[in-house]
Amino acid sequence: MLTGKTVVITGGTGSLGKVLTRRLLSGEMGVPARIVVFSRDEAKQHAMRLDYQHRRAATDEVIYRNFQQILQFRIGDVRDYHSVCAVLRDADVVFNAAALKQVPACEYFPFEAVQTNIGGPENIVRAIRENALKVQTVVGISTDKACKPVNVMGMTKAIQERVFITANLSCPDTRFICVRYGNVLASRGSVIPLFHEQIKVGGPVTITTEDMTRFLLSLNQAVDTVFAALRGARRGETYIPRVPSARITDVARALIGDRKIEVKVTGIRPGEKVDEILVSEEEAHRTVEKGPGFYAIQSILPEIGGSADQGACLKGEYSSACSLLSYDQVKDLLTKQKLLVGDVVAYEEDMLR
Repeated sequence: MLTGKTVVITGGTGSLGKVLTRRLLSGEMGVPARIVVFSRDEAKQHAMRLDYQHRRAATDEVIYRNFQQILQFRIGDVRDYHSVCAVLRDADVVFNAAALKQVPACEYFPFEAVQTNIGGPENIVRAIRENALKVQTVVGISTDKACKPVNVMGMTKAIQERVFITANLSCPDTRFICVRYGNVLASRGSVIPLFHEQIKVGGPVTITTEDMTRFLLSLNQAVDTVFAALRGARRGETYIPRVPSARITDVARALIGDRKIEVKVTGIRPGEKVDEILVSEEEAHRTVEKGPGFYAIQSILPEIGGSADQGACLKGEYSSACSLLSYDQVKDLLTKQKLLVGDVVAYEEDMLR
């Protein structure tokens, strides 16, 4: 499907971007002509370049032959229209993984979140529209926090979804689609690395409320969702993975195991929900099944959305409070993901192999 294509990953040095890059290089979606990692952090790019070339130190060959490799690295920022235009000039497929995603940071610096999470997608759309670029597909990476959002990160991601979906009208030669998923196990900044660090120093392990639930999926399941959307999504659809959910208290208990470590309840933080939602009650009537593992939300715009006669597969919202894993199931899931022993660095390194 991607054989001979030029693929651009904005924010490609993040946890998802790294695993997405590895999976693309494996050839499971075909062999791209180029994979371009586009981000603003040159240190992360350099470290990622060395990882993929199996080097411990930089050499002239590593640095100066960047544009002769299948995997290329380009410095730039989705906030900057000119650098977006430059990197998309020859692109066939774009994965927009660039984001400010930390809830507290976005609460304290909301306009910074607006510039990256809304302005960045708008720059991608504008670059394609105003320069008649031949981009075939744009995949916007979203989050369950965009559904009925209560925090800035979710609000800006919800607008990102609408920016991309609506772009199907102004850029009719490009397919704009989205994926929306929940907590990625052990991704940078998520709760499991926090628990690992707290356990390492002897506690306490902090949870905000004993009732809190979250969807759980691995980085590879997140990429599976992206690839499923790339293969099967119609213009304007948002793909949702059908994944398990759990109480965060059970996650903490499983990670602590037999250790004598205190669990401390600290209270819900600003912008935090008790339960997350992947499909809202309002979206349920235009949500359809896509194979055994996914749902697709059709666009709210009648010019883009599918026919209501397709038959909605949900009668209400799809919440993390539904179908919770038991404690034993949570422990089994974390064991399979190699998260009960070692630290999260070992997990992330394993994901890149």
